[in-house]
Amino acid sequence: MNAPSHDTATTAFETLAVHAAEPRPAHGGSVVHPLYQGTVFESVPGESYDELKYIRLNTNPSQQHLHEKLAALEGAEAAVATASGMAAITTTLLATLAAGDHVIAAGSFYGGTHHFLTEQAPRLGWNVDFVGPDDHDAWAEAMRPRTKAFLVETISNPLARVADLAGIAAFSREHGITSIIDNTFATPVVFRPHTIGFDLVCHSATKALNGHSDLVAGVVTGTEEAIGRIRHVLNLYGGSLDPHAGFLLARGLKTLALRVRQQNTGSLALARFLEGHKGIAQVNHPGLESHPDHARATELFDGYGSVFSFRPTGGVEAAESLLKGLRLPYVAPSLGGVESLVTRPAVTSHAGMSAEEREAEGIHDDLIRFSTGIEAPDDLIADFAQALGA
Repeated sequence: MNAPSHDTATTAFETLAVHAAEPRPAHGGSVVHPLYQGTVFESVPGESYDELKYIRLNTNPSQQHLHEKLAALEGAEAAVATASGMAAITTTLLATLAAGDHVIAAGSFYGGTHHFLTEQAPRLGWNVDFVGPDDHDAWAEAMRPRTKAFLVETISNPLARVADLAGIAAFSREHGITSIIDNTFATPVVFRPHTIGFDLVCHSATKALNGHSDLVAGVVTGTEEAIGRIRHVLNLYGGSLDPHAGFLLARGLKTLALRVRQQNTGSLALARFLEGHKGIAQVNHPGLESHPDHARATELFDGYGSVFSFRPTGGVEAAESLLKGLRLPYVAPSLGGVESLVTRPAVTSHAGMSAEEREAEGIHDDLIRFSTGIEAPDDLIADFAQALGA
């Protein structure tokens, strides 16, 4: 693709989001990259099977354009988009692990990821050890001759914990295992894991990368070699992203920095308000000085993310009453959109876990997760004030 050269180390993120991977001269003079929905393209002599232009093979011109933009934003050599965030995680693990291999998983995870690791991984012959996100001794004790990967989330869902990410990347390099991080909650606006040594970065692009609550997609970024292996597995399992969804995702990426920074501002302002309110028992937000990982988040991140959780005083009844009293946010799962969303993870994102598993992770039934949109922070605070007052 005839794209301009951008130095991702020096070009401002806002500029990269708009111009990275955009061809010059533009196709037909259009400043918006066209959508190629076609499945059939003329083949070129000498092409390998994986080079044929075909949607399932992730080689459609619209898919290639999206991959180049995603790689530029994460500061990676290459990227591949998938049909969902779970497809990104599972395909990455499938490309990394074989039957009999072992993966270390640090901290708590999105419910779907946790369910896959506890239910499907054993069926694939994988061994999984869950360890503390800061417990270096436990990491070392978990190591086995066939340990091949270390998996972690940048900001955990839904308790917003921040693991010792630099330590995990260094530990993985020291032991020659693949470090994999789910960067969905942070986005590359807040944190770029490759800069501290992570091998593979995954996203649910359904969330903030797209930002408009109108598509489902996933992303994996890494070296050309690693993404080549992942794309090969993805081609065989058929979890490729449709070009039209990719077209919408590329559109959403152009405003990523503007959206995420507004969301971060509103999120922290609201968290500070809730922390000081008598109707709130606990707030989990890494931007708060009271958060156990505040210092680490401040050192690593540019902002603290848009998603946090809290517990009202009064248990589940109070939580449900609060959800009914709010007027601005939608009571709905998912996150990262321009509109604020609020939900109880126990009945949505983490409903696949048993009650005992949730309690062990600190995901209590009255826990509320809030995804901050781009609304004015003062309006969000006023809405919570009236709902808590009621």
